[in-house]
Amino acid sequence: MMTKEIEKASVLIEALPYIRRFAGTTIVVKYGGSAMVDPAIKYSVIQDIAMLKRIGLRPVIVHGGGPSITTMLDRLGKESRFVNGLRETDEETAQIAEMILSGSIGKDIVKSLQNQGIDAVGINGKDGDTLIAKKLLVDGEDVGFVGEVSKVNTTLLETLMSNDFVPVVSPVGTDSECNTYNINADYAASAVAGALHAQKLVFLTDVEGILRDKDDSSTIIRQLSISDAERFIADGTIKGGMIPKTQCCMDGIRNGVQSVHILDGRIPHSLLLEIFTNEGIGTMMVP
Repeated sequence: MMTKEIEKASVLIEALPYIRRFAGTTIVVKYGGSAMVDPAIKYSVIQDIAMLKRIGLRPVIVHGGGPSITTMLDRLGKESRFVNGLRETDEETAQIAEMILSGSIGKDIVKSLQNQGIDAVGINGKDGDTLIAKKLLVDGEDVGFVGEVSKVNTTLLETLMSNDFVPVVSPVGTDSECNTYNINADYAASAVAGALHAQKLVFLTDVEGILRDKDDSSTIIRQLSISDAERFIADGTIKGGMIPKTQCCMDGIRNGVQSVHILDGRIPHSLLLEIFTNEGIGTMMVP
């Protein structure tokens, strides 16, 4: 019994310099994948974010919700078509996506944080003109109301954080003509993190990190630079669905984020393990 208590104390001692280092800094968490579906994992993630807030960090959550949108579209008899991983979005689909993201998903995350004693507010990119968007063409193809972030207004986010709230951001944007755009949550998180000059941007995913061999988790790359990432994409080490995720990491670094992390959100307390231990558990990208 005493051995277990000593081990717990050792963990706290290991975490202390990181707590000191990151207190007062902004961390943007892109919340998605199984971490949003499995109740036990979801509870673990919410606990981690609550802990980050309590020990002095300034967390911001940007969340996805693709599977929930697909489920609702299926119920309404609307077919989902994807182009390079992005959902083709007509005006009705954009309205449904906003309803799901900013309504049920965003409010559920807010309530979960408040159950942990953390004040939180759900917003989408329309609120305070936080996410100004423009139409995104996918390989030259118009896929409807799919947008990319052209500007992030941080006023509302900074106001919420200054008043001790955790912002929970749905990736919905608008343009000068009041069109609504569905934005890929990874790209929205990268843009938000850059605009806030975040210390860290963390992608919670369903993979361990970036692997040299996608079928061997022991080949995880713990740390890499932008030039490393470009080389790994060029030589095929990074391929398939990991390419856009890696490109989002690179965008975050180029936008001024100090470090970007890809974590397996299915691992309990992966956020805390990555940020407050010497080894970490995922992949960290640095300039």
